[in-house]
Amino acid sequence: MKIVFTGGGTGGHFFPIIAVAEAVQKISTDERLLAPTMYYIAPTPYDQQSLFANNIQYIACPAGKVRRYFSVMNFTDVFVTLTGIVRAFFILLKIYPDVVFSKGGFASIPTVIAAHLLRIPIVIHESDSKPGKANLLAAKYAYRIAITFDSSSALFPAKTQKNIVRTGIPIRAQLATSLPQGTAQELGLDPVVPTIFILGGSSGSKKINEVVLEGLPELVNVANVIHQTGKELFTETESTAKVILGTSAHADRYHAFPFLTSDAMREAAGASSLVISRAGATSITEISLWHKPSILIPIPESVSHDQRTNAYAYAHTGAAVVLEEHNMTQHILVSEVKRILGDQNVWQEMANSSMTFANADAAALIAKELVLIAQSHNPTDAAIAAATPAPITPKV
Repeated sequence: MKIVFTGGGTGGHFFPIIAVAEAVQKISTDERLLAPTMYYIAPTPYDQQSLFANNIQYIACPAGKVRRYFSVMNFTDVFVTLTGIVRAFFILLKIYPDVVFSKGGFASIPTVIAAHLLRIPIVIHESDSKPGKANLLAAKYAYRIAITFDSSSALFPAKTQKNIVRTGIPIRAQLATSLPQGTAQELGLDPVVPTIFILGGSSGSKKINEVVLEGLPELVNVANVIHQTGKELFTETESTAKVILGTSAHADRYHAFPFLTSDAMREAAGASSLVISRAGATSITEISLWHKPSILIPIPESVSHDQRTNAYAYAHTGAAVVLEEHNMTQHILVSEVKRILGDQNVWQEMANSSMTFANADAAALIAKELVLIAQSHNPTDAAIAAATPAPITPKV
């Protein structure tokens, strides 16, 4: 059984692939199947350690990027993508996988097109409420289309609707649940007040950090603050916080970190009562699986087309409130924090609503489908059409 993974070079594309690979390995072990041979095809490996830990072989393949602004590279990258398609074609011809799983993004286009030309079954996953261009292209060739938000289904071509199912986002096993014990004691959190967990994305957010710092004196008056600042922003944020808090009686309630490991993330989530975060689909899913109310601050649409729609789609469940970055001030942020933490009924309703969105079994559902397709795969259209793998059971 050979499975190829491909997807854009961001954590939001890459780590769901790792989650599915973990689930494929588990299915193979549980059902005593031959160990799968897995490959990751993309311009860069993104995280070599994760690939190695999951026995995934990396194969480099160029891919051009389409930028949302004018750039000469939008023209030259067309030729990079064409080169990538040719390279991907010969890569797939050589290893001839049973199925290709794509997470979308510009890096996936050469592999998806090459797989279509070779009649290799393709399964795609869309994390966002508004499908990206790469997945809209891939949907025309896809054997299965897994989605996260119900609203994204209508944005795919009509002829693909029969192949669409809502699975949720695949989340790595170590992040799917929080750890309620340990962090409070290790960090010396004040047990008398709740805890706010602030995430600015893997690289941090200068804007979020600035607003948090401006409101920090009021925040530590009502809560402990665990703040992932981003590696490059940590020194500046921590030193500024020390100046702002000065000799405040509650200065020790603020805890800044440049980056949190998976275990540290789960511990911080377990200790928190409220999460303040960007609105990447993976981040939203993790927050939902942690069963925590949240305040979402999406990246502006001029930078990212998906976070704003993700945030409002999730907020529609009642689990979160959305603050737009362009009009967010420390007063608005602090006011929302106090409103949620200060009213047990509001907090409980949001926590209950958060449980309805994510699906902890998403990785297993997708992995099972990949295994079933791989087991029935024959490199002819007739054989693929005749194959009848059990359909994914969607989350209701």
